[in-house]
Amino acid sequence: MTPSAAAAGTRLDPWLGSYADRTHGMRASEIRALFAVANRPEVVSLAGGMPFLEGLPLEELAALASHVVATRGLTSLQYGSGQGDETLREQILDVMALEGIRAHADDVVVTTGSQQGLDLVTRIFVNPGDVVVAEAPSYVGALGVFRAYQADVVHVPIDADGLVPEALDETLTQLAAAGRTVKLLYTVPNFHNPAGVSLSAARRPRVLEIARRHGVLVVEDNPYGLLGFDAPPRDALRALEEDGVVYLGSFSKTFAPGYRVGWVVAPHAVREKLVLASESAILCPSNASQLAISAYLQTFDWRGQVKSYGEQYRERRDAMISALSEYLPSASWNVPEGGFYTWVRLPDGLDSRDMLPRAVTARVAYVPGTAFYYDGAGSDHLRLSFCYPTPERIREGVRRLAGVVSGERELVDLFGTGGVAGGGDVQAPSPDLS
Repeated sequence: MTPSAAAAGTRLDPWLGSYADRTHGMRASEIRALFAVANRPEVVSLAGGMPFLEGLPLEELAALASHVVATRGLTSLQYGSGQGDETLREQILDVMALEGIRAHADDVVVTTGSQQGLDLVTRIFVNPGDVVVAEAPSYVGALGVFRAYQADVVHVPIDADGLVPEALDETLTQLAAAGRTVKLLYTVPNFHNPAGVSLSAARRPRVLEIARRHGVLVVEDNPYGLLGFDAPPRDALRALEEDGVVYLGSFSKTFAPGYRVGWVVAPHAVREKLVLASESAILCPSNASQLAISAYLQTFDWRGQVKSYGEQYRERRDAMISALSEYLPSASWNVPEGGFYTWVRLPDGLDSRDMLPRAVTARVAYVPGTAFYYDGAGSDHLRLSFCYPTPERIREGVRRLAGVVSGERELVDLFGTGGVAGGGDVQAPSPDLS
């Protein structure tokens, strides 16, 4: 260790002075930080977005995985292509066709989950100080990636119909006037995480036109698009425009997250850079995971499995909304038409982040709204996930949460906003999505 590095270090971390500048923006995920507590059996977790895997045919899948190793072991256990298995890329085209996407297998890059795809896209486009425009609120994992690459995130509001085009146009115009470089528009257009809303069909071409006019690449993150409850899948943004959209897909929500297989569909030149960036990071995605998913898509009724997931999540959504209506009428929320989440606005004066320790004590977990804003706003909201617990556990979790909210309300009435919770003075300019 050099003298200068040692001088800048501490006894807890002697290398403190040696880290790259980009590490200063890294923060622990508020969702991951909850896992140790939320996974305790006595806690009802309405926090994490874990799929309900009990509905999968596990014995048949185990036999299929064994068959893949027995018959293709020398391939599945070996290094593979940096772009991903060609057969799987062909099958991914069939999956995306349900959302109107017409592409070629050469357009697809297989990634280690769509999270890696987002990391690669950000790596090849964003310089420190560049702007990424993202919805308010926005997916916490995306905000973590943008921080890691030292991007400046500027939020644009959403409402019940998704991203507001007029606000997007105004924001991009103001950024251009200020001389800011905007590289990406990041959006989750279907069953939004965390807000649960979807971009309306009427707004989709308007959003694309605005991005095209301002020269901004659209990153369409779409892990939930096939998990609608009643209507058929919407056409993806990538189905409406090819050159201006990079599409991120994943098997984590429609099959199983443990395989860590996602993909990116990108214009040709972008795709080439994605492959190079992926090879420098991981050499190649896991052949074992790819071949297992390929065999699943070929052998099982995967469309029926996706439909079954949707039916299970609709039942859980209904339990969530019913419980909120019964136990938390003082709050407001949206009724999602698919996906995993509902976005709850707390009664005035309450702070979801400050309230969380009391909720955990009451054996219920959620994600505070502050996790989904780059600037720490969102304290008046929280995200509730209905995908994993049973309907009975969901009702019990909301009942416990209502008790926490009631107790917090009494403290705020007694001491004033933030008087007990130790802050909570930042109230987010979040739209009411109910």
